[in-house]
Amino acid sequence: MKYLERIASSCAKGIVPRRSATRVSAIVLALALTSVADFPASAAGVIRGRVQLRNPPADYGRRPNPGEIGMPALHGSTDRRRTVVYLDPAPRAAFDAREEPRARMDQRNEAFVPHILAIVAGTVVDFPNNDETYHNVFSLSREKTFDLGRYAAGRSKSVRFDRPGIIRVFCDIHAHMSAFILVFSHRYFAVTEDDGRYRLDNVPPGTYNVMVWNEGAVEATRRVVVPEQGGNVEANFVLGR
Repeated sequence: MKYLERIASSCAKGIVPRRSATRVSAIVLALALTSVADFPASAAGVIRGRVQLRNPPADYGRRPNPGEIGMPALHGSTDRRRTVVYLDPAPRAAFDAREEPRARMDQRNEAFVPHILAIVAGTVVDFPNNDETYHNVFSLSREKTFDLGRYAAGRSKSVRFDRPGIIRVFCDIHAHMSAFILVFSHRYFAVTEDDGRYRLDNVPPGTYNVMVWNEGAVEATRRVVVPEQGGNVEANFVLGR
């Protein structure tokens, strides 16, 4: 390309005869276009699919509350049926540094909502108490140990998660309350929707392991190839016997 640039510069300075200038310009343009056509840019792809659970986990029941006798029963949370899908290893471009938005894990109806939260390392998670009782949020996980103490309805406390890993969260007042926070060093992950569908966008061409995590363990792995021209790659999973 530098050679072509020198020819174009010579034309502009009159070094190349005027009669030949038009011909040289046409050659330069043709070579440039040929170069672009011969080396097309790689296009990012999409990995998508659906995760189905043959035996979905049951929702934890709340403790009996005498004040609610005769009242309609609350519906159980579907969050326990969700899974996390992620790439391992992830593309190198996934590790660029940026400021992460805050995330939220609510305390509502004596449950953590969402039951599964997936975030990037460095994210601050808020734990607001929207119940009519005191709560406590703590974890003894190796990657992040913390204890926020007991706090009343309407208050909120927060924690920054700096290290990748799986954090199990509990409340020391309500034994049936638990949740998972999955902390990643990259952004190629997704939590399934209510119907089990997921989508990983902007995946560079390459070969990847698609990992499926559910309730504390990696349940499935599949190797997929995102082609150079990009496009959609389907990867469906059925978990459980």
